[in-house]
Amino acid sequence: MFEKGDFIIYETAGTCKVTDIRTVDIDGISKERLYYVLEPLGDRGSKIMTPVDSTKSFMRKILTKDDVYRLIDEMKNIDQLGILDEKQRKETYKAALKSCDCRAWIGIIKNLYLKKQDRTLQGKRLTEADEQFFSKAKEYLYGEMSISLGIPKEQVEEFITNRIDAEEMQPT
Repeated sequence: MFEKGDFIIYETAGTCKVTDIRTVDIDGISKERLYYVLEPLGDRGSKIMTPVDSTKSFMRKILTKDDVYRLIDEMKNIDQLGILDEKQRKETYKAALKSCDCRAWIGIIKNLYLKKQDRTLQGKRLTEADEQFFSKAKEYLYGEMSISLGIPKEQVEEFITNRIDAEEMQPT
């Protein structure tokens, strides 16, 4: 069970803060059932209520600082999440975002980053759907990492790049 004040990853919102744990007073809902009240960091002011005992929603605690360092160190070994069929790709990306799995988010980012570079060379842009998946995957990953690392979300990409560059410069 999460505690009030915890930062968690919630399937459809990315990084959220647990602002309360309480019952709800709604007809037809048990007055005994506890709910998390979540505030998505990417959408300040909005609230999500989800049952504490839900088995249908994906939720997990955010990574620790050490977990983030290990994840960054593994990034070059994480495969792209690339699928050629557009409909299948959209469904795979939706499931990957909802999974709360950082490695899946990285797979989306890697694939769409390379696709964006390729399309730019051709004088084209990413499709709107791909651009949305790219943005959402980065929002989820960078949002979580910013809390774990204690840095602004806008600095996470540079932090990742600097850590990877420093690791590559280490003598083997």
